[in-house]
This record gives sequence, structure tokens and C-alpha cells, in this order.
Amino acid sequence: MSRYTITVTGKGRSDPDAIIGYDPPLRTFFLQAFPHEVTDDPALWLGTYDREFDTLAALHAATLAEGYDFMPLAEDVAVKLAAEGARR
Repeated sequence: MSRYTITVTGKGRSDPDAIIGYDPPLRTFFLQAFPHEVTDDPALWLGTYDREFDTLAALHAATLAEGYDFMPLAEDVAVKLAAEGARR
């Protein structure tokens, strides 16, 4: 499973320690941001189901639909993530 730190913004908040990655067992890209104050789980957690997001574009669209956005990925990170997703 890959994990890269990115910044997620939205709803008047910013999380510079958000995580984006690819989960091979679930065959999905995922995003975790804004640690919950009580449970320590992410308040925003996308990509928890099998094959939920086949592409980074689909994950980004879901992020936008939730009222958030993430900063553009560095080119090397985007290439690595895309390669991981292609191995499914």
C-alpha cells in the first residue's frame, strides 16, 4: 500500500498532512484527511470499498463532490500512483 502526504482543503479547513495512496487488496485509490477529534479516524476517508476508485480522476471527483479538494500531485507521485493502480 502506498501512502503520500498531500494537502486537502475545503469547508474552511486545511489538512497539510492528508494521505493519498493506493490499496492493492481493495484495488482502489484512497484519501484520508482531517483526523476526527474523538475517534482518531479520518473525518474524510474515501476509498474504503473494493474497486471504489479505479483512477485518481475518479477519486478527485469524489473529493470535490464532498466539498473538498486536494492540491495537484507532484508529477513523480502521480506517476507512481498511476503505475500502482495499473497493476491491478
